[in-house]
Amino acid sequence: MSERFAPARVPWSTRPSLKSMAEEVGIDFDAFMGALAANKSDTEMAAAFGVPPEVISRLREHFERYGLQSIVGED
Repeated sequence: MSERFAPARVPWSTRPSLKSMAEEVGIDFDAFMGALAANKSDTEMAAAFGVPPEVISRLREHFERYGLQSIVGED
Protein backbone atom coordinates (compact mmCIF):
# COMPACT_ATOMS: atom_id res chain seq x y z
CA MET A 1 0.00 0.00 0.00
CA SER A 2 1.44 3.37 -0.96
CA GLU A 3 1.43 6.32 1.40
CA ARG A 4 -0.46 9.43 0.42
CA PHE A 5 0.98 12.79 1.31
CA ALA A 6 -0.93 16.03 1.41
CA PRO A 7 0.72 18.83 -0.54
CA ALA A 8 2.77 21.18 1.62
CA ARG A 9 0.94 24.33 2.57
CA VAL A 10 2.69 27.24 4.13
CA PRO A 11 0.84 29.53 6.56
CA TRP A 12 1.54 32.71 4.64
CA SER A 13 0.83 34.31 1.33
CA THR A 14 2.52 36.78 -0.97
CA ARG A 15 -0.86 38.42 -1.54
CA PRO A 16 -1.10 41.86 0.13
CA SER A 17 -3.49 42.41 3.02
CA LEU A 18 -6.76 44.19 2.41
CA LYS A 19 -5.59 46.99 4.69
CA SER A 20 -2.48 47.65 2.60
CA MET A 21 -4.52 47.51 -0.60
CA ALA A 22 -7.01 50.07 0.75
CA GLU A 23 -4.24 52.35 1.97
CA GLU A 24 -2.51 52.13 -1.41
CA VAL A 25 -5.54 53.68 -3.12
CA GLY A 26 -6.11 56.26 -0.38
CA ILE A 27 -9.06 54.62 1.38
CA ASP A 28 -9.27 54.59 5.17
CA PHE A 29 -9.39 50.90 6.04
CA ASP A 30 -11.66 51.24 9.08
CA ALA A 31 -14.13 53.37 7.12
CA PHE A 32 -14.06 50.82 4.29
CA MET A 33 -14.82 47.97 6.69
CA GLY A 34 -17.62 50.03 8.23
CA ALA A 35 -19.13 50.60 4.80
CA LEU A 36 -18.96 46.88 4.06
CA ALA A 37 -20.63 46.13 7.40
CA ALA A 38 -23.35 48.67 6.57
CA ASN A 39 -23.89 46.83 3.26
CA LYS A 40 -23.21 49.95 1.17
CA SER A 41 -23.12 49.50 -2.59
CA ASP A 42 -19.93 49.84 -4.62
CA THR A 43 -21.31 53.06 -6.11
CA GLU A 44 -22.09 54.57 -2.70
CA MET A 45 -18.67 53.63 -1.37
CA ALA A 46 -16.91 54.94 -4.47
CA ALA A 47 -18.62 58.31 -4.10
CA ALA A 48 -17.80 58.48 -0.38
CA PHE A 49 -14.13 57.56 -0.86
CA GLY A 50 -13.60 59.48 -4.11
CA VAL A 51 -12.49 56.50 -6.18
CA PRO A 52 -13.95 54.72 -9.22
CA PRO A 53 -16.51 51.96 -8.45
CA GLU A 54 -14.10 49.42 -9.99
CA VAL A 55 -11.63 50.07 -7.15
CA ILE A 56 -14.30 49.31 -4.56
CA SER A 57 -15.37 46.24 -6.50
CA ARG A 58 -11.80 44.87 -6.48
CA LEU A 59 -11.40 45.52 -2.75
CA ARG A 60 -14.77 43.91 -2.00
CA GLU A 61 -13.88 40.89 -4.15
CA HIS A 62 -10.57 40.52 -2.32
CA PHE A 63 -12.34 40.66 1.04
CA GLU A 64 -14.98 38.11 0.03
CA ARG A 65 -12.46 35.73 -1.49
CA TYR A 66 -9.42 36.04 0.78
CA GLY A 67 -10.53 37.89 3.91
CA LEU A 68 -8.42 40.49 5.65
CA GLN A 69 -4.93 39.01 5.55
CA SER A 70 -5.02 36.14 3.04
CA ILE A 71 -3.17 34.00 5.55
CA VAL A 72 -4.33 30.44 5.67
CA GLY A 73 -2.59 27.71 7.59
CA GLU A 74 -3.09 24.02 8.02
CA ASP A 75 -2.66 22.26 11.33
